[in-house]
Amino acid sequence: MRIIEEYDNFEVDLIEIKSAKYIGDYAIRVQFNDGTSHLVDFKPFLESSLHPSIRKYLDEIKFMQFEIVDGNLNWNDYDLIFPIIDLYRGKI
Repeated sequence: MRIIEEYDNFEVDLIEIKSAKYIGDYAIRVQFNDGTSHLVDFKPFLESSLHPSIRKYLDEIKFMQFEIVDGNLNWNDYDLIFPIIDLYRGKI
């Protein structure tokens, strides 16, 4: 997915996650390459899912093992990943 946004006098060609920090209770502070930052609460999504491959991330230790891969949050080699636009909006 390619997202193009204009900011003042420059253009960001691709929105990517620059850093992510686990805050607690399934919330991650996500910082993007355009300076935007959101605290994303994953708990409602995880708790409402009925699929065992998603519910396994209610194990907080497993949930905390995310990485930034190609500018996006990634759990266990793409076992769990979210659209970058949703993370950018701060909602999943």
